[in-house]
Amino acid sequence: QVQLVESGGGVVQAGGSLRLSCAGSGRTFTSYLMGWFRQAPGKEREFVAAISATGGSTTHADSVKGRFTISRDNAKNTVYLQMNSLKPEDTAVYYCAVDTERAYLDGRYRSPSLYDYWGQGTQVTVFA
Repeated sequence: QVQLVESGGGVVQAGGSLRLSCAGSGRTFTSYLMGWFRQAPGKEREFVAAISATGGSTTHADSVKGRFTISRDNAKNTVYLQMNSLKPEDTAVYYCAVDTERAYLDGRYRSPSLYDYWGQGTQVTVFA
């Protein structure tokens, strides 16, 4: 059974940092593109960051660029999201996902519909 399990969420004051982890099991995801998305109450799920299979290419949404960094450790089948300088508007449930049809960033990585497997999400709350 394929599973993605996020961890590392929590409550933090604005300006603080959190590191999210997403561990895969039941299948090796080292050949696939992986991404992070978030969803705030009443809003659609939005793209945050994506990383190629090898980790050699990454991309981040403009809203988090310079503050968040996606990375992966294929030996551990795990992807990370380092979040610094957090703002109240970063408050959301954060999800990791894997696209098992792509290994590279091909311009379509922002669409949630392309991702095959999703984690259950981890809550991040940032207070002013």
